[in-house]
Amino acid sequence: MSDQEESFSFNRKIQSYIHQAAERGLYDIRGLGAKRKLPSFDDLVLLTASLSRYPLEGYREKCSTKTTLGTRHAKRPVVLETPITIAGMSFGALSAHSKEAIGRAATAMGTSTTTGDGGMTPEERKSSKTLVYQCLPSRYGFKPDDVRQADAIEVVIGQGAKPGGGGMLLGQKISARVAGMRTLPAGIDQRSACRHPDWTGPDDLAIKILELREITDWEIPIYAKIGASRVKSDVKLAVKAGADVVVVDGMQGGTAATQQVFIEHAGIPTLPALRQAVEALEEMNMIGQVQLIISGGVRSGADVAKALAMGADAVAVGQGVLMALGCNRPDYRQGGKDIDATQDYRALGTAVGSCHHCHTGKCPVGITTQDPTLETRLEPEEGARRLRNYLTVMNMELATLARACGKSDVHHLEREDLVALTVEAAAMAKVPLAGTDWIPGAKL
Repeated sequence: MSDQEESFSFNRKIQSYIHQAAERGLYDIRGLGAKRKLPSFDDLVLLTASLSRYPLEGYREKCSTKTTLGTRHAKRPVVLETPITIAGMSFGALSAHSKEAIGRAATAMGTSTTTGDGGMTPEERKSSKTLVYQCLPSRYGFKPDDVRQADAIEVVIGQGAKPGGGGMLLGQKISARVAGMRTLPAGIDQRSACRHPDWTGPDDLAIKILELREITDWEIPIYAKIGASRVKSDVKLAVKAGADVVVVDGMQGGTAATQQVFIEHAGIPTLPALRQAVEALEEMNMIGQVQLIISGGVRSGADVAKALAMGADAVAVGQGVLMALGCNRPDYRQGGKDIDATQDYRALGTAVGSCHHCHTGKCPVGITTQDPTLETRLEPEEGARRLRNYLTVMNMELATLARACGKSDVHHLEREDLVALTVEAAAMAKVPLAGTDWIPGAKL
């Protein structure tokens, strides 16, 4: 054994963590999602058509991406042009310019965006054709009149980056406007409750869902969002409570700010979470009645195709949206010119491609900030253009893969179209290991 060999259990990363903890007596807080390697949709591949299956010709044969959510109880379900939706990200976590850009892009693509914690801004409602209004434990900015303007309501029970934990918005991001919307003192750290004050279990949740239906005259769908941990039981309870749509957020999901120990060590990956959620709906005979949205690390059209093949009806994208807006780019565009931002990243103690300092409010490209000067670094028109392009590419990739599998509708993708590249992914997704008929753990 070499004198220079690094310990596996106490490597430099762990030693640095211990040294910082010992020095400061504080845990780390950061934004975005888990940085550790986790099983993901990359560990699955699609079995496209050749002789045993007949592919569709992309230039002559259409593949529908139309998606309908909330058919169980709502008089007016959400009808979208694509199964790719925008996850909840709050004004406060994001700048007003970011929220406006997201709304514009989502409207252009015929999909929905979501408010996040802290209420709805006029810019967001105006720019978003289809807006999902979140109801969170904090109740920050929650107004019945705003709820009535929404196209769907999402009751947030948990989030993939911090299941069992509440929201967090540090004081440097609580501007006068954010404070006014949330009825908070400006400049003071905000930590939301980890559970809703209106219920202690699924029976109380059922009452809350009925209240929300009454104030919206049963017009719009009610979603229930859970952070992936005990997925099967949680999905079944959400369905029993009356949800039209269940949103399951895997541990690859992001956040504006939370304890790093949550991000890296709580919850389960999106891949097994999706499989368990589908099984729960199958066991309740609710496939087709209750729609399933999966989120947490969805990045590409290939990810979307695999999620739909596993049984999701739609996906929600968060971190990918921020990247499309310009997160972790080396420059930002202002007045038609590209301006270098690398010095700003260095000032934060990070580098382009590695930044996770959403919580500081000092975003070098103006996305996750409330600083009036930094906010101007994201022009809503430019942000909307980039995000629209990204969503267009994802949707084209999804349809291309579906046609290659012989499907005239992306919702016809099925588990039979998938195999896994690793034993772990095969076991988690319950699809065969590539080149075999073996599903690890399946009963023979």
